[in-house]
Amino acid sequence: QVQLVESGGGLVQAGGSLRLSCAASGRTYAMGWFRQAPGKEREFVAAITWQTTYYADSVKGRFTISRDNAKNTVYLQMNSLKPEDTAVYYCVADYRFPGATIWDPGYWGPGTPVTVSA
Repeated sequence: QVQLVESGGGLVQAGGSLRLSCAASGRTYAMGWFRQAPGKEREFVAAITWQTTYYADSVKGRFTISRDNAKNTVYLQMNSLKPEDTAVYYCVADYRFPGATIWDPGYWGPGTPVTVSA
């Protein structure tokens, strides 16, 4: 069992930046982030395996995912934030990564809210 704890969410103006962090209780092959906006379905944001990163088209060029394996921690640097980025962001992890469009991670954090004001 892997436990995940996110931090770093909050309120920011459009065009601003936030950095999310997620500490895991163990090491997994893949770590990443999903988000869920009010009234919408949960969606993939970004993932990182040992050497490869993956991004949703909506965040490509603005968000950067990275990991520190020594600390079992994954980060999401979010720049040029838009009001449509407002959502609860969930840290996820799994021992497998079949692909961004079909990934159903086995481990989820409780989520951290991000609000981007216009």
